[in-house]
Amino acid sequence: MAAEESGPLTTHVLNTGDGVPAAKMAVTLHRLDSKVMIWSMLGVGTTNEDGRCPGLISRKAFTPGMYKLRFETGPYWESLGQTCFYPYVEVVFTISDPEQRFHLPLLMSRFSYSTYRGS
Repeated sequence: MAAEESGPLTTHVLNTGDGVPAAKMAVTLHRLDSKVMIWSMLGVGTTNEDGRCPGLISRKAFTPGMYKLRFETGPYWESLGQTCFYPYVEVVFTISDPEQRFHLPLLMSRFSYSTYRGS
């Protein structure tokens, strides 16, 4: 899939505890309205079998500002018959140049997570 087809912002969730992509996890994208300090939901999706969630935002809607990706980790682990420590993960980040492409992977286990800006 071409970068533009998947949007300017992509994510990839990996279940590092089991060594597999985290499929069927709910993901939402929000932007902070800095005038009233309220988060507005921009996109809703579910990770595919490869742990990816394309199409959360279009290039046109992707403007400078503060964003957050929310990953519903609790229901994901529950669907596998397991418990976890973090019921959800929110990754907050700032976009100053929306012409760039941004990739934000989430690496997680039942008791830990990490993220980074990928390419």
